[in-house]
Amino acid sequence: MLIATAGVLSPEPVADFAAHLGTDTQVAVVTVIEVPRSFLDTIRSEQWHPLAERTNDWTEEEDAVIERYVAERGQRITEPVLAALRNRGIDASVRYLEGEDPAATIIGEADEMDADLVVVGATRQLFDDWESVSARVMRDGRRPVLVIPPPARPDGEDEGE
Repeated sequence: MLIATAGVLSPEPVADFAAHLGTDTQVAVVTVIEVPRSFLDTIRSEQWHPLAERTNDWTEEEDAVIERYVAERGQRITEPVLAALRNRGIDASVRYLEGEDPAATIIGEADEMDADLVVVGATRQLFDDWESVSARVMRDGRRPVLVIPPPARPDGEDEGE
């Protein structure tokens, strides 16, 4: 099972569902961090720094900074889901993926790990916006997808709040 989160996935319902499958289920938690390298390339270009002599190749130091950013941000995003899984005795692996298209990256990772199920969250009405990440994973992926809705609002609270 691949659990994809951008930090808004409700950890408890996901962990409850995974616990129903059993603690021997292989679980991977992933998040996709967008690092707009094309924008960074523009900033690094001669257009922005006319006196600097640079190539478009990324240095090892720049790659290491980006990798550290992805790991640190990914850890903050995935930790609530990982903690909820651990509390139920489920050992999960974690991957912090870099990608400019989160839906395509999630679909590719699910295919690579041959996931039996992809779990995603929904922060808005899926059928109103087929371009959301969750909707695109459902529409374009070739694997079963479970969408975990956000927690229910207390009675009397408007959707616009």
